[in-house]
Amino acid sequence: MLLEIKDLHASINGKPILKGVNLHVNRGEIHAIMGPNGNGKSTLASVIAGKEMFKVDGGQINYKGKNLFDLNVEERACEGIFLGFQYPVEIPGVSITSFMRAAVNQQRKYKGLDPMDTFAFMKYMEEKQALVGMTDKLANRSVNEGFSGGEKKKNEIFQMAMLQPELAILDETDSGLDIDALRIVAGGVNKLANKDNAVVVITHYQRLLDYIVPDFVHVLADGKIVKTGTKELAKELEVKGYDWLKDHITDK
Repeated sequence: MLLEIKDLHASINGKPILKGVNLHVNRGEIHAIMGPNGNGKSTLASVIAGKEMFKVDGGQINYKGKNLFDLNVEERACEGIFLGFQYPVEIPGVSITSFMRAAVNQQRKYKGLDPMDTFAFMKYMEEKQALVGMTDKLANRSVNEGFSGGEKKKNEIFQMAMLQPELAILDETDSGLDIDALRIVAGGVNKLANKDNAVVVITHYQRLLDYIVPDFVHVLADGKIVKTGTKELAKELEVKGYDWLKDHITDK
């Protein structure tokens, strides 16, 4: 098992957000997490990634057989956890090329590998650009500075391609995307998903799941996963809304 979450509780400023989350993710799987606003979806992603603004009040997270709480945020990233942000930040004055070379070589250093030289890195970067449709013009700009919503999300998928995470968590990656940008981003995710990694997609809308087909759909409400099903569950939610679940809660 790649990721195992048991009875996870977390809070911010004393306010409980996660109230007993249980989730198992295996390699080769795509999981979608849906649910109403303010019920803990982004908090769950942040806790897995190691954001310190949230306090873990109880439970366990095991990742690749390790206690995730023993690893700081940088170690988690180097261990193969990738978080795609709902609102990617801008880094003026730092080109995407420089940013990614530093990130890739830091990851290699953690694994005891030599850094990539300039020629090897540029060849590697060109391969990943082609994979996700990233142009040279976009790659040479400062990280996310002046980017449209679609360009920011495409850049996130490019970063995912470069870092080759074992666990990719995409927090509302469809937020603010028009249909063409959605297809491009989803296409990149589908190309990168394979039997050796896993993807967790957090979304409000079923439309993303028309392009990224999940193995499992989980509904997170009031700080817990209250129902799990297939893609058909997402379609049912689109029609009936989340209030429907009040009479259909399955404890997990």
